[in-house]
Amino acid sequence: MTDIGRDRDPVTGRARNARPRDGLGRPLPRGSASDIERVPDELHMSVDDTVTLAQGYLDAGRPFHAHEVLEALWKTRVPAERDLWQGLAQVAVGLTHTLRGNRTGAITLLRRGASRLDAYLSGGRISHRVDVAGARDFSLDVAEKLANGTDVTREDAMFKLRGTPEP
Repeated sequence: MTDIGRDRDPVTGRARNARPRDGLGRPLPRGSASDIERVPDELHMSVDDTVTLAQGYLDAGRPFHAHEVLEALWKTRVPAERDLWQGLAQVAVGLTHTLRGNRTGAITLLRRGASRLDAYLSGGRISHRVDVAGARDFSLDVAEKLANGTDVTREDAMFKLRGTPEP
């Protein structure tokens, strides 16, 4: 039985969704116009280029797109690094849920992402100059605000993947 409503990759047969999306990643009706570019399904970039692109999306208030970029990296990196990128992707999608008004989903993903980052706090694991402690603390802070009923604005939902470089 074929799922006629889904777009599928012609080679792998995996489901893809080519529908246009809004700035928070929500699918728009088929045939709708959107000026929001899509992150390619099979994105392959260096770590530095990926972090730079993800940061650009975060700075623009588009954490869903940052999540997609970080997710592509987590799926292609060595096992010792996957929790780092998956944790950051979960923080980004937690921010997406925050901005969409889904407190429960946001809190869950922000905490889950922070938990994945814990293993990288000691400095013994590869972090690619990512401010792991800052991302983890930020994530837990936003989750706590949401859990306490505090509204989180788009400006409150922005963080830096890399800290300020030392002189």
